[in-house]
Amino acid sequence: MAERNATLGSTIQALLEEKKYSTIKDVLVTMEPADVAGILEEIGDARIPKLFRLLPKEQAAETFAELEPELQELLIRGFSDAELHDIIEELYVDDAVDLVEEMPANVVKRILSQANPDTRKEINDLLRYPENSAGSIMTTEYVSLRPAMTVRDAINRIRSTGVDKETIYTCYVTESRKLLGQVSVKDMILCTDENTPVSRIMDEHVISVSTLTDQEEVAQMLSKYNFLALPVIDTDGHMVGIVTFDDAMDVMVEETTEDIEKMAAILPSDKTYLRSNAWDLFRHRIPWLALLMVSATFTGMIITGFEDALAAVVVLTAFIPMLMDTGGNSGSQASVSIIRALSLGELEFADLPKVVWKEIQTAVLCGCALALLCFGKIMLVDKLIMGADVNLITAAVVCCTMAVTVLIAKIVGCTLPMGAQKLGLDPAVMASPFITTIVDALSLLVYFGIAKALLF
Repeated sequence: MAERNATLGSTIQALLEEKKYSTIKDVLVTMEPADVAGILEEIGDARIPKLFRLLPKEQAAETFAELEPELQELLIRGFSDAELHDIIEELYVDDAVDLVEEMPANVVKRILSQANPDTRKEINDLLRYPENSAGSIMTTEYVSLRPAMTVRDAINRIRSTGVDKETIYTCYVTESRKLLGQVSVKDMILCTDENTPVSRIMDEHVISVSTLTDQEEVAQMLSKYNFLALPVIDTDGHMVGIVTFDDAMDVMVEETTEDIEKMAAILPSDKTYLRSNAWDLFRHRIPWLALLMVSATFTGMIITGFEDALAAVVVLTAFIPMLMDTGGNSGSQASVSIIRALSLGELEFADLPKVVWKEIQTAVLCGCALALLCFGKIMLVDKLIMGADVNLITAAVVCCTMAVTVLIAKIVGCTLPMGAQKLGLDPAVMASPFITTIVDALSLLVYFGIAKALLF
C-alpha cells in the first residue's frame, strides 16, 4: 500500500507540473479519503489548496477530516466563506468538534460563524463534555426509531434520513429520548412481515456507556463486544449519541502512542514526528532526561560510599554495568507486561498478590538461569580468556547479586505500575526509565552488601 501511494504521489506531482488538472481529478476520485490525505501531506503547502479544490464535495469533507491539524488550518485560511460552510456542513459532528478543538481561537471563531445554527449548537454541546470522555468523542448523528413503527416504516425512515448518519446498520429504538432497545438493518430486512412492529424484533438488552465514561474504556468495550457502535446515555438517562468503531480505533492509536511516549520518558505530543521540529522534540524530552539525570545522583552516592570496598577488590567494578543493565531489563520486562495488562483491563489492584507471586516465581527461574550463565561467563571469559583476577568467592558475589537483583527488579516492575493506577496516575509513567533508576540503586546496595559479607 505504501509503495502504491508513493507511486500515485509521484504521478500526481508530475501531472501538477504539466497542469493536467482534469486527469488529476480522475485519479483522485478513485482513491480513499485517507490515501488522498496522505498524498496531500506529501505535496508542497502551496499546492495543497489547488489540489484539494479538485475533489468532489463529499470526498473533500472526508479527506479534510483525515488531514493533520496544521494542514486543516492551512486550508481553512485559504477557504472562502462559502467553501468553509460547505466543508463544515459535510463533516460529521464529531469530526467538526475535533476540528474546533485543534484550531486556534481566531480560526475557531470563523468556523463557528460559517456553521448553521443547528450544527453550531451541536458542536457547542459536545464541547461541554470533559476531554477524553465518551461525550467528547461521540456523534449525535444516529438513526432513531420508535417502538410502534412497523418494519416498513423503519426502513423508509432509514432511507430518508440515513444519508446524513454516520452509521445506519445499527438503529436505536427510543421513546421520549429513553433508550428501549436496538435493531439492525439485517434483522429488519430478514423480517418476513413488513407490518411487524420494531418493538417485537428489537434487542432490549443494550450495552451503553455514560457521557462521562473514559474514552479508553469505551474503545475497550467496542473491541471486547465487536460492536460497530455504542450508545451514549447522559446523566438524565437520555440517549444523546453514539461512539463508532472508527472513533474507537483513533482513541486506541492515541492512547497507545501516549503510553509509548511516557514509557520512553517523553512528554506526550499532539504532533507527528515529521511535523515536529527540533525545538518541539527538545521540549518534550528534556524534562524527563533532567529528572532522570538528577535521580542518578543516588547511584553515584552509593558507589562513593563503597569506595574502600572497590579499592580493595577492584575487579568488582567491572561487573557493575552488567548487574545494573540486567536489573533494569528485568524490571522493564515486568513493568511492560503489567502496564499492557492494566490498559486492556485484564488486571486490577486486587490482583496484586497474584501478580507479585507469579513474578517471584518467574524471577527465581530467570535469576537462577542468569546466575549460572554469569558464573560460566566469569570463569571462562573473564578469568581464562581475559585474565581477570577473579576467584570463586568473587564470582559467587556477582552471581548471588545477579539472582537477587532479578528478584527485586521483577517485584518493583510489577508493583509500581499497579500502585500508580491505584493512586489515579497513568501506569505508563512507571515504565523503563523510572524503574531502571530505582533498580540500579537497589542492585548496587545488594551488590556491595553481599560483597562486604563474603569478601571482607
